[in-house]
Formats: sequence, structure tokens, C-alpha cells
Amino acid sequence: MGTKRYGMVIDTRRCIGCHGCTIACKVENNVPDGTKWNRILTDGGDVIDMPAGVFPKLTLSYLPLNCQHCENPACTRACPVGATYKDEETGLVHQNYDTCIGCRMCIAACPYTGVRSFNWEEPAYSVDFPVGDAAVPTHQKHTVEKCVLCEHRVARGEEPACIEVCPGLARFFGDLNDPDSRVSQLIRERTYKQLLPEKGTEPSVYYLV
Repeated sequence: MGTKRYGMVIDTRRCIGCHGCTIACKVENNVPDGTKWNRILTDGGDVIDMPAGVFPKLTLSYLPLNCQHCENPACTRACPVGATYKDEETGLVHQNYDTCIGCRMCIAACPYTGVRSFNWEEPAYSVDFPVGDAAVPTHQKHTVEKCVLCEHRVARGEEPACIEVCPGLARFFGDLNDPDSRVSQLIRERTYKQLLPEKGTEPSVYYLV
């Protein structure tokens, strides 16, 4: 096991569904048009920001979704060329565009629908110049993409962009192997859930409820 296991804790009581994390992620990582590494799902509704129930008995809650950076990732076992792999030092699941052959086996193996995307064409952008951090790899045609928890920022000792911009202070990032880290304290003190625990992937994203 690596020296660290970076992960994220999301307080669903504090998430206001502002999509700030989605925008920050797209800008920081120069994510192509039509692709989202971070999404805010509406629990119970069929479309964005749609409440569940029948008026006047409505409920509205949000579920932020991105790559779960699993401790036991199915995607890495499925990739025939090692393009998606787990960094043993940080626990983060990385994606190497130069190695990826576009077979999409990682997408098929991942139980978390929609956290990975595939560039069928050359990545397109709304502006004619790259945005975000200079350390972000160039996006390529016929490759799989996903949230990398801003690995370039983490390498500099910074937090992922989605954590930094959250106005509701609903997102926390840290080392789950460190019992004194904020993320470890939160999952000790609060009730939480993980997505699809029965799949045995041991996701590193915890949702406080």
C-alpha cells in the first residue's frame, strides 16, 4: 500500500447545487466542450435541478459525481496497456493519454456510470486558446478522460480546484491514511455513504449524510 491514500469527502447537507465545482474543473483542466469530469446530479429528478415528488410534496438534494479513485479500481485491471493506473504513492487513479489505445475497456469495467468520457473527435473548445494550468496534459482524439483530482495541483501541495472554489464548503480533500487529516476526522464523526460498495471497489469518495 502507498504512503498516502488521497480522497474526498463531500457533505451532501452543504452542497447547494451551484455547479461551481463543474466549472472550476473544466477551466483548471482545460476539459473539452461537451465533457464534464465533475457533475452535480439531482437525487430523484430526471433532469438537472429537478425535484423529486409531486407538488407540493417535493424534495431536492444533490449528488456530486466524479471518478471515485477507488482503492481497488476495476478500470486498472481492465486496461490492456496500463493507460489507466493507480499511483502507489498517492492512491489516485491516473490516465495516460499517450498510452491509451481507445479500447474503452475501462469505461465498460467502471461501475460508476458517466465518470469517464471518450473523445471520438479532436477535442473542441469554446475559446481558441487553452485555459487552465500549464501542467495539464494535452487532450487527444480517441482517448478516455476522467477526473484526476487535479494531480498537478496535488503534486505542488495544493488542493484540487473543485475543493478550493466550493462556496458551501461542502468538499474536503486529504489523506485517508492519516488519522489526523480532516477527511479522516469527518468520516469518523459523521454518518456517510459510498457509491456501490457492493462492487468491492472501495471508493475514496465519501458522502456525508
